[in-house]
Amino acid sequence: MSASPGQPEPADAPSPRTVLVSGASRGIGRAIAERLLAEGHRVSAGVRDPAGLQAETGAAALCRQAPDRLLIHPYEASAGDAAPRGPRAWVEATAERWGGIDALVHCAGVFSRVGLQYADGEEEEIGRVLDVNLMGPWRLSRAAWPLLAASGDGRVLTLVSMSGKRVKGRLAAYGASKFALLALCQTMRNEGWDNGIRVTAICPSWVNTAMAAAVTAIPRQAMTQPQDLAASVSHLLALPAAAVPFEFSVNCQLEA
Repeated sequence: MSASPGQPEPADAPSPRTVLVSGASRGIGRAIAERLLAEGHRVSAGVRDPAGLQAETGAAALCRQAPDRLLIHPYEASAGDAAPRGPRAWVEATAERWGGIDALVHCAGVFSRVGLQYADGEEEEIGRVLDVNLMGPWRLSRAAWPLLAASGDGRVLTLVSMSGKRVKGRLAAYGASKFALLALCQTMRNEGWDNGIRVTAICPSWVNTAMAAAVTAIPRQAMTQPQDLAASVSHLLALPAAAVPFEFSVNCQLEA
């Protein structure tokens, strides 16, 4: 349909992208993977248990996609670069399937209630939280970086959390990991800019996922829903390089 006289012609629909989505087995990651597949993108879904996901009744919308649209690959955010379930194997399998990578969506992460006055022996949990929430995205971004640069229009979207911008309460380990992740996003933005890579740190507050299961102060229906964030990711991927925001904050309740 032509535009009205004096109005610009509508832009063509964005071309399908090849997108890696970590943490795609449930919650936000699955919602994003399903949304992108429905919109025609090629999705490489990194999950801890591919066989378990494919056997899960609720994952039918994700798993019934044809192989030319979906790759389900084992991935552990805590795995080292060269480990069988690490980032290099996943990136290489994706590039072999589709020839390149255009976008990376970091959704894998863990929650922790360890505070400043951690108990004896809780250093191990602090280390695990930092490894998964910070080093996981770092290792995966590093592995995919040459392909994102080769794309010329690469995107990196990272689920950071509002806990990467401010800390409420006493969640020291989780907050420290997310503040560090936001810094990593800023560095990736700086480093990738001249190669056309645009980075967005997505910072939601409470989202209706298993991570928020113990929250009672906010009704679950009043929280941001995974499908809401999936819609936001879709929009961010469709934006031209000159209009991509670095921080995308999402609040389900008023904050000072």
